[in-house]
Amino acid sequence: MTLDGSIATGSPRRVMLFGEEAPVLAPEIDQYASLLRVEEAPELVVCYGGDGTLLAAEMQFPGLPKVPILNSHRGHRCIPHPPDEVIAGLAEGKLVSNTYTKLAGAIHRAAGNAADGRLTALNEFSIHRGRINSAVRFRLFLNDEPYQSGDEILGDGLVVCTPFGSTAYYQQITRGIFTKGIGIAFKATTEHVNHLVVPSDTVCRVEITRGPATLAHDSAPEYQTLEAGDALTVTKHPQGAVILTCGPVKRLDEPF
Repeated sequence: MTLDGSIATGSPRRVMLFGEEAPVLAPEIDQYASLLRVEEAPELVVCYGGDGTLLAAEMQFPGLPKVPILNSHRGHRCIPHPPDEVIAGLAEGKLVSNTYTKLAGAIHRAAGNAADGRLTALNEFSIHRGRINSAVRFRLFLNDEPYQSGDEILGDGLVVCTPFGSTAYYQQITRGIFTKGIGIAFKATTEHVNHLVVPSDTVCRVEITRGPATLAHDSAPEYQTLEAGDALTVTKHPQGAVILTCGPVKRLDEPF
């Protein structure tokens, strides 16, 4: 099976259902000889829920094509059509493939400056103050060039996101979206700081000068604590997220 969801003639697609209520779709999947419902080693994931379900599926099965079917009052990225219509389109090979940029993040700890894991995000990385009554201080570097002459920024934190994720937290902060590159939005800073959209090949580095701060990404249940001297580096991930839809969509991304 290819990344766009196509498959060689005669071989059924190995489909996994994902989401709390996704098992109700099993009869729809099972009626098609071209679809094989599996519990492991899927080639394609059908998500049934909202945007959080889609993000969670991408984290658990990165790179595999996703079919996000809406089963929520909030799901801007999910297909709002009836599930039977969507699954019929999948079985007949009529869905449209879209590849979206993801971000890769690495935490560099002050002690030894060793990278702490590799994190991925389809939507965003969000740094926020670690204490409700204390701001976080940080500096931003773009391709090793200090932003605003390297001045320390004081506030609630910042968001680094993709075009796909710009309709989420980024939009709530800036009241706008973007279609190409990487977006950086600042949260409640004490001084005026312009929000940014930089080219997608930019290396973004956030250095914490006074913590604690909390790092979250997409719908990951675990948070990371950042202290003074720690840094987060964010770059474009080499692999995109493949999402199948019932028809062409307005792209919030550059060609991958």
